[in-house]
Amino acid sequence: MALRGAGMSLPAIQIEAVSKRFKLPEDGYAGIKGKLGQLTKGIKSKFKIVSALEDISLTIQKGETLALLGRNGSGKSTLLSLIAHVMKPDSGTVTFPASADPTHPRLAPLLEVGAGFHPDLTGLQNITFNGSILGLSRAEMDERREAILAFADFAEPKYYGMPVRTYSSGMFVRLGFAVAVHTNPEIVLVDETLSVGDALFQEKCLAKIAEFQREGRTIVVVSHDMEAVKKVATRAVWLAQARVAADSHDVNDVIARYLDSLH
Repeated sequence: MALRGAGMSLPAIQIEAVSKRFKLPEDGYAGIKGKLGQLTKGIKSKFKIVSALEDISLTIQKGETLALLGRNGSGKSTLLSLIAHVMKPDSGTVTFPASADPTHPRLAPLLEVGAGFHPDLTGLQNITFNGSILGLSRAEMDERREAILAFADFAEPKYYGMPVRTYSSGMFVRLGFAVAVHTNPEIVLVDETLSVGDALFQEKCLAKIAEFQREGRTIVVVSHDMEAVKKVATRAVWLAQARVAADSHDVNDVIARYLDSLH
């Protein structure tokens, strides 16, 4: 159920009756070789429809930090991807009424380690490349480069000049997070990034989120780290069986109810 209040300003994110389903193959035939073998044998593919989200409605106010909780497969990352316009809902709408451009708000989507990076470009080249994907010009990224490098803080600076395909997953996420948080986003979307990297980098990420909160930016975070959720979230939504099971600004209560459901 969406939280609505009389006299509130326009919401940052409005999710109305959103549903998303996926068509998954039930047979074991995959890839070109498998499909050719299937055709040769005259076997028809069998599929099952999996519901990831069913009739989800949420109103997320500007400046809120909302945590999405739930088991694996409950629809958390799917909902984050719909907000990020990585995929479209089968029905319903996701809009951004408070944005200067309600159809294309400035988002910092931290949905996948290294998402938006070209493997054959260097770290320095990918700063500009990734920034352009997020809507910034080359000049704007040039102005931010030193701050981005300082935030990523590689132990070996030589790696900034090397192709990112040579990076570890930790280096990917350090540079990806550093780029995203320096693009002046209205809305920050975080999928498990807070639990990646060493303890010092996690603290740096939490500090940056706290800075965003003081600036009144909107944050939606998916995490299985309940302690991190308690630190950053001002509201929690628990998803179960593709629907909203709980939605409250009492974050500790939603966490307790979710954890109880696991036993």
